[in-house]
This record gives sequence, C-alpha cells and structure tokens, in this order.
Amino acid sequence: MDPFDAGAGGLLKQPKSVWATAGASVVAFMGIGLVDPILPSIAQGLHATAGQVSLLFTSYFLITAVAMLVTGFISSRIGGRKTLLLGLAFVVVFAGLAGTSGSVAELVGFRAGWGLGNALFVSTALAVIVGAAAGGSAAAILLYESALGLGMACGPLLGALLGDASWRYPFFGTAFLMAVGFLCIAAFLKEQPKPARRTSLLDPLKALGHGGLASAAVSAFFYNYTFFTVLAFTPFVLNMSPYRSGAVFFAWGVLLAVFSVIVAPRLQRRFGSLKVLGASLVLLAADVLVLGYGSHTTAVVCTILSGAFIGVNNTVYTE
Repeated sequence: MDPFDAGAGGLLKQPKSVWATAGASVVAFMGIGLVDPILPSIAQGLHATAGQVSLLFTSYFLITAVAMLVTGFISSRIGGRKTLLLGLAFVVVFAGLAGTSGSVAELVGFRAGWGLGNALFVSTALAVIVGAAAGGSAAAILLYESALGLGMACGPLLGALLGDASWRYPFFGTAFLMAVGFLCIAAFLKEQPKPARRTSLLDPLKALGHGGLASAAVSAFFYNYTFFTVLAFTPFVLNMSPYRSGAVFFAWGVLLAVFSVIVAPRLQRRFGSLKVLGASLVLLAADVLVLGYGSHTTAVVCTILSGAFIGVNNTVYTE
C-alpha cells in the first residue's frame, strides 16, 4: 500500500492528535538547526571561540542521549501525553532562558536543559504517532520523518530571519512556538493506554543483547558524529552572514526532507535497507571529505548535498 494514499489509512488522513504531535515535532526539530546560521553571531556577541560555541550542540545532544535511556521508564509510568507535555514545558522554559544568557557558559547550560526536554518529547512523539496514526507503522514513520525534515529545513530559516536582528531572538521564537505546541498537545491528544509492562531503567541496555540492534547502534554512533559535525562546524567554515548561512542550511534541510520522506522509501523497496544504508554512508563520507578540503564554493555545495545522504540515513536508521 502506498503510504501517501490520501484514502483510509493513508499518510494524509490522520487524527487531530497525530497532527498535533507531528506539528510539535516540527518545532522540536527546528530547535536542532536553529542555531546554525547564528553560531558566528553568538560567538561574537558572547566573546566566545568557535570551540566554546560548539558546546551548544555537545551539551544539547549529550543530555539528550543520556535522557533518552530513561524516557521509556518515565512514559510507561506517567503516560505518553504527560511525558510529551513535560518535555515541551522543559523546552519552553530553557529555550526562553537561553535567549537571556549573559555568557556562553550560561547558554551551554540552558541548552543542556533544552536537550532534556527534547529527549522526553522526541522519543515519546515517535511512539505516540506510531500508536495513534492510521495506516500502520510505515505511514507513521514517514509522518515522523516528514516532521523531522520540515523542522530541519525551517529551523535554519527561522534562525536566520530572527537572528539577523539579534542572536537572542531565535531562542525566544522557539520558546513561543513550543508553547503553541504544548497547547495543541494538551487540547487534541488524549492519554493513551499505558503499556501492560512498565519499562525498567535497564531495558534499553538489555536490548543491546540483540546483535542486530547492537550493530545498528554502533553504526549510528559514528554516523551521528558526522551528522552533527556538519551542523556544528560547517557554519564557521562557510563564514557567512545569518541570511546566507540560513539559505544554505535551508537548502540542506529541503534535500534532507525530500530524500528522507520520498527517495529513501523507494530506494529501500528496490535495493533493500542494508545496501541503501551502506551506499549512503560511503557517499556521505566522501562528501564531507571533499567539504573539508575543497574551496569555499565547494564547501557550500557539499554542505547542501550532505542533506540528501543524511535524509536517507535518518529514515533507514529510524526504521
């Protein structure tokens, strides 16, 4: 069945609760790429080095990674809806506080709190969408990937638009949008049944006893290192104004969205997930190698092109 079929069970015919969760997911993913166009501006405004500013990603994703190990423990006890709302509340508070930062250390700390909220929301959102979506898990994953791609594309654009006036405004803008997402979830998402068995703190680690999952996790670890190297360091390589950098990462995000939602599923059906993932990882490695050693124009092209490979990888790893 084509998941894009607008008929019964299709991707586009979903309950309001699914659209509310997907809409909030868009904003959550916007927060990842939001700071890309303004990294040089943040460094200048807070008198910080490129290495210090890159800690905005390090603190955010380190806390996110650790917190994701306990989100199942939390959501299986308080329910998916409350976990989503708790995560959104954290993001609203810490994104707003990030905009008030007086030093890079404060900003890094607030981004860590933001990462905690992101972990509670993002990992639970996928489970909620899969549980509530019509059309099965394939349509649900595509909807989730659509939200990811749209958020990744719009995040740099919003960051550039607001960041051109002040590096603080994108953080305030995100806090406002996430507050809207909070209200949508509160209004349209009903509490889903709790699982029959509560998740323990050790369950995620025990799951690594499955050889396939363990190998995929190790592979994803190294892939994500490359993914976020592109996000965290490329803005300094490009050395552009917020608008120009935002345009580059918007084009990057559009490719990410198109390849994750449209191209990757078709490639998987034709060649299989393992071949598609292997080829995409090799092409991404070649792309970032050329990015590091090429001219400025080459770096721009390779940055945009990396979105295609990242989009494919994200979909395959998620499934």
